[in-house]
Amino acid sequence: MNVGDEVAITAKVRDRVTEISVSVTIPSYDFPHPIIDRTTEITHGQEIELAGDVTHVDEGKVAVNLGIPVTVNADTVRLATRYVPPKRKTPLMDKAI
Repeated sequence: MNVGDEVAITAKVRDRVTEISVSVTIPSYDFPHPIIDRTTEITHGQEIELAGDVTHVDEGKVAVNLGIPVTVNADTVRLATRYVPPKRKTPLMDKAI
């Protein structure tokens, strides 16, 4: 896993805070995390998948941007899409004459 990769985290719904906000628990993250969800079908204990980009990797820990940075163990995230840098169409320097 590298910086820029898109990863998915499976979280469990704790409870509905407001009609559009839901509180979830993320494995290996010790704080409740709020998310916006406008559907009314989500219930307590249901699993939901959150996606975000990796911002930092360090010795078994991964920081994921889920609106706010969340640092979790690397084994709790699943790689969704690997980052591929953009290809250059023109060279940076002109050709030597």
